[in-house]
Amino acid sequence: VQLQASGGGLVQAGESLRLSCAGRGSIFSIAAMGWYRQAPGKQRELVATISSGGITNYADSVKDRFTISRDKNTVTLEMNSLKSEDTAVYYCHLDQFGLGPNYWGQGTLVTVSS
Repeated sequence: VQLQASGGGLVQAGESLRLSCAGRGSIFSIAAMGWYRQAPGKQRELVATISSGGITNYADSVKDRFTISRDKNTVTLEMNSLKSEDTAVYYCHLDQFGLGPNYWGQGTLVTVSS
């Protein structure tokens, strides 16, 4: 299985950015997908997840600003009203709930300048 993430970049505070992650290979249908991020000097943290049935979960810090969606094994993160504290490397994640390995994408850098 490979997770190919794209869409990072440099934006001004208040602007929007879209991240996308395509999962390729043999993926269990019940797998959840999501996004995590790691800012410099900080631990990796959950941003948002979405189940195979479309149930979503967000970190409090991004609720009402970010939207996660999914089409089969492609997950998209729409990020609006970006803040400088959103600057981080964003990682796509695949959770197969023990039926198979979990996977991480390669990470994509989001930089928000204030």
